[in-house]
Amino acid sequence: MHMTPLDTSESPHAKLLTLPLVSTVLEGGFWFEKSSINRNVTLKHGYKEMAIAGNFNNLQLVFGQGSGQFRGLLFADSDLYKWLEAVSYELTNCYDLELNEMADTLIDLIEKAQGNDGYINSYWEVVEPGKRWTDLAHGHELYCAGHLIQAGIAHHRSTKDTRLLNIALRFADYINSEFNHSGLAASPGHPEIELALIELYRHTGKQKYLNLCRYFLDQRGTNSHHSDQFMPIYYQDHIPVRNARTMAGHAVRQLYLTSGMADLYLETGEKTLLDALERQWNDMATHHLFITGGVGSQHEGESFGTSYDLPNEKCYCETCAQIANIMWNWRMLLITGESKYADLIELIMFNGFISGVSVKGDKFFYENPLQNRKTSEGSERRSGERQHWYRCACCPPNIMRTISSINQYFATMTERGIQIHQFGEYSIKHSFETLGQVILKSQTEYPWNGTVLINVLETPAEEWALSFRNPGWCVKLSITINGQRLNGFTERDGYIHIDRSWEKGDEISVAMHMPTSFIQGHPNIEAIRGCVAIKRGPMVYCIEESDQIGNHDLAQICIDPFSKQIEETWHEDLLGGVVTIETDALAEESCAWEGLLYKPVSDVQHAKGDLFRLKAIPYYSWANRHPQTMRVWIPRSNLTN
Repeated sequence: MHMTPLDTSESPHAKLLTLPLVSTVLEGGFWFEKSSINRNVTLKHGYKEMAIAGNFNNLQLVFGQGSGQFRGLLFADSDLYKWLEAVSYELTNCYDLELNEMADTLIDLIEKAQGNDGYINSYWEVVEPGKRWTDLAHGHELYCAGHLIQAGIAHHRSTKDTRLLNIALRFADYINSEFNHSGLAASPGHPEIELALIELYRHTGKQKYLNLCRYFLDQRGTNSHHSDQFMPIYYQDHIPVRNARTMAGHAVRQLYLTSGMADLYLETGEKTLLDALERQWNDMATHHLFITGGVGSQHEGESFGTSYDLPNEKCYCETCAQIANIMWNWRMLLITGESKYADLIELIMFNGFISGVSVKGDKFFYENPLQNRKTSEGSERRSGERQHWYRCACCPPNIMRTISSINQYFATMTERGIQIHQFGEYSIKHSFETLGQVILKSQTEYPWNGTVLINVLETPAEEWALSFRNPGWCVKLSITINGQRLNGFTERDGYIHIDRSWEKGDEISVAMHMPTSFIQGHPNIEAIRGCVAIKRGPMVYCIEESDQIGNHDLAQICIDPFSKQIEETWHEDLLGGVVTIETDALAEESCAWEGLLYKPVSDVQHAKGDLFRLKAIPYYSWANRHPQTMRVWIPRSNLTN
């Protein structure tokens, strides 16, 4: 076993095998900076906020040392577990004494709060004792248990300390006795336990955890979960998982569920599971995906909508849903080796995911809309202003654990090869079982620049294959080895494969042409008809009001997608360091409407207004200065005519 959130090193149906976190070490660039902020700011900020919110006190109430009443939502314990999982990864990446001491303090509380039978959940022990498992649709008991199990595995893999793992094992065994053995037939309203049980099976080798995961998946589709507000589809309980064809219901629940199904396939090879997963992925990619990689178009039920229903301002795009989508696509990539899954991971990572945390690391977004017109109205989730914390704080610690383990997504291994999926500044160290050790160093300014240099620092004498993804956004790519252009490479499944006898000192240069492009949407997406978005490499751009000369109202702006006057400029001191894009635009006059909502076309002068240079920033970096309006999709106007 090695330290990584998902260990497929012995999974019989994985085409690609995961590397330990220590095998891929971030050394600079975009994700190194985000990881440093996560370690030094975000994790410690989260610990403080959870203490203020009452999460620690809730556990203390269980064993009689807390004060007052239970505070927060009924699944508040899960925030603590996700935070512990994040810290466990961070202790592997870069040991931090303060974080380790914080983790020890929290583990002591959890240990004291666990019952003699193994059960632990502060809400159901303090607020509604004696009612365990009576509300599986909404109670989140199994959801919290799943996050505890994942934290226990991560902490043991990182530190070799067995305390948290033993707590998790006791709870898992109790759940097994209550459900799989006693015949309590139901599935959790919020999937999560499934992923945890499969990883516990991988970690311990005990078949009972694999069987329990299959048991929970087999219970779905009975239409037993429903309420006054939501139908069974909200809980993905409307159809057996193997029969599913579309994405439906609560977005986070749906994506955790497909991740659990993929995990079960990795261990069993059950084809009906993979068939269902591929059908659902195709439905998501062709009908439900925002340009930022976001999913979840409906505020009602935080859910998937109908096909092509992708609103800008009213979309949900919950940060947890983007994280869940990364998790699912990672598993699909490990199963198939196909680049479309790595492409989507990249899109989400640089856009719909990292937008969920501020550049300073101490404020968050729960929702990630593509347009913001109101800066003072609405709930804390919909105000367009980042928050230090949320009453429903599922997203912040989820962000923390994802960034702490971000290096897991960069590379994988096979018996005689290394595959590079994401580009950045990092080193890879791996020993093939039969060949020997490989050490690679990747240097790049990605995602701001499309050139990547890979240096071979150590290599076996025998041939082995180096593969790297040809990104879906890239239309022109060139490769040189030691300065000589490479023409005879093989491309398969979206990856370039170079199989040869490498030598120490070899340098591979991958140059990906990265021009600014204007993107239009499918004509069935009514919300963006007649609009374009700006994209450069993996980055989606947006415009904020304060960046526009004259502070033009963003509702009045039109853009010329055929402009040749595009400027790309690196700004070291702006928003943590970004490339901005400037292009031609028009600020249309609105005074001629004189308060009217509608006028005949003949009365409206086309494209009348002020020409100006529009400035766009990366989408993830919006709302980091002060509350203001923003939009991704901009009405198009051919200013040259």
